[in-house]
Amino acid sequence: MIKIQGLFKKVVTVSLCASIGLTGLLTVGQAEVHAATATDAVSVSASKGQQIVDLGKRFMGTPYKFGASTKTTKVFDCSSFMKYIYKEYGIKLPRTSAAQSKVGKAVSKSNLRVGDLVFFSSGSRANGKNVTHVGIYAGDGKVLHTYGSPGVTISDMKSGHWKKTYLKARRVL
Repeated sequence: MIKIQGLFKKVVTVSLCASIGLTGLLTVGQAEVHAATATDAVSVSASKGQQIVDLGKRFMGTPYKFGASTKTTKVFDCSSFMKYIYKEYGIKLPRTSAAQSKVGKAVSKSNLRVGDLVFFSSGSRANGKNVTHVGIYAGDGKVLHTYGSPGVTISDMKSGHWKKTYLKARRVL
């Protein structure tokens, strides 16, 4: 009988300690959940943007072909590349760069975040006003896109051709 009482005390003690420990863990977990802020939403969006850019970089050098099918990754045009990359993250984009320039939320050039769509008036159909090209803002003034040779590449938006032909940006994340 004494052995059973001793065993009972140990079981009660262990149970009580476990209960206190779990309550403490749950309380800490709740504090962390309540500490979430709008900044966390921005970092989730930013990390998704970086994931999109990282996926796009895997296609560096993939040839450009105007009017490329959205069913292949052997060649891309600018809008089929965006459509494919964003689709992998559950974001459905229209087929053309002009149509893509109307989705999401407008973003000023000074507020660009990694993963934003950036639009240009470039190439033979350009007139300086209409959208003819799209890429993904990759951070630090760079755009990940496909355009002529060498195909999928990263270009500088802070100078030269891409600075001159930049039109606007949209946030779809």
